[in-house]
Amino acid sequence: MTRSRLTAWLLAAGLLGLSSGSGARDQPPPKPAGPRVHDPSTIVKHKDTYWVFATGRGVLSVRSKDLVHWEPGPPVFPTPPKWITDVVPTQRGEFWAPDVIFRDGRYLLYYSVSAFGKRTSAIALASNPTLDPDDPKYHWTDHGIVVRTDETNDYNAIDPCVVPGDGGALWLVFGSYWSGIKLIQLDPKTGKRTAPDSPMYPLAHKEQIEAAAVYRHGGHYYLFVNWGHCCRGVKSTYEIRVGRSKEITGPYLDRDGADLRRGGGTLLLRTEGSQIGPGHAGVLKDGDRYWLSYHFYDGEQNGRPRLGIRPLEWAADGWPRVAGKPITPPADR
Repeated sequence: MTRSRLTAWLLAAGLLGLSSGSGARDQPPPKPAGPRVHDPSTIVKHKDTYWVFATGRGVLSVRSKDLVHWEPGPPVFPTPPKWITDVVPTQRGEFWAPDVIFRDGRYLLYYSVSAFGKRTSAIALASNPTLDPDDPKYHWTDHGIVVRTDETNDYNAIDPCVVPGDGGALWLVFGSYWSGIKLIQLDPKTGKRTAPDSPMYPLAHKEQIEAAAVYRHGGHYYLFVNWGHCCRGVKSTYEIRVGRSKEITGPYLDRDGADLRRGGGTLLLRTEGSQIGPGHAGVLKDGDRYWLSYHFYDGEQNGRPRLGIRPLEWAADGWPRVAGKPITPPADR
């Protein structure tokens, strides 16, 4: 079944680091701190402010000047789009796992509309020329469905990640359980799928897989995926795996050469100590530094989800690894 998110966790956001599964193993796990967030988007920077969007009513947002101290931002949708009940009759505006990119003078935000444990799902698009709520131009415009699934499909349209490609191309990675992670091309002008029947590329498969992200570095595209179960608090089993490809369409191979479509995936982050089930990776390049963002479940706080940010390095052979100490703001319990 797909992720069974708990609405009690769809709250305001926060920040905290997590120890790694493959790098910096000699370091003790950092102590959880900061407020809560689940399914964080890729971090984006507008002017002098960092923004993260997350699962929650209307799509939650949080902002920070320094990646340390965060405060709530406005929801994307104070009133949910009316069409969502056409996809899921019981939907009341609890949107999942958004992702965001700045493209051609506007921010494109992709978000999921779904029903628990079903393929009755859609990924939709909203846009805004600015992320500054005090700017007179600030307004989220909903553009409706990009890709949709139902119980007749063998894949699930949730967990979007928007990715720039060669020559100004734009791509969308998504998927959860069933036949795994998929890729479609987007029209860079509209942000929508190039055609209803455009090619769909399989990127990764595992019995329990979702929360994919693709990031380009050097001569490769890196595919981050989650194995295991989310949303079970201290019983969550999420861990982040990675593979890479010369082409965005794949095939993606792990460090040992195993194809992610056949269960391959090199471990990047896993549970350690009270920091449980890291998931939903994103990569931020800020100046000459790289950061890995994700959420995890705080074992010292009954499994509350928290936002983690940790330095990311690239090994001599090009593979990513977490490194250094996590960013840890003052606790907000």
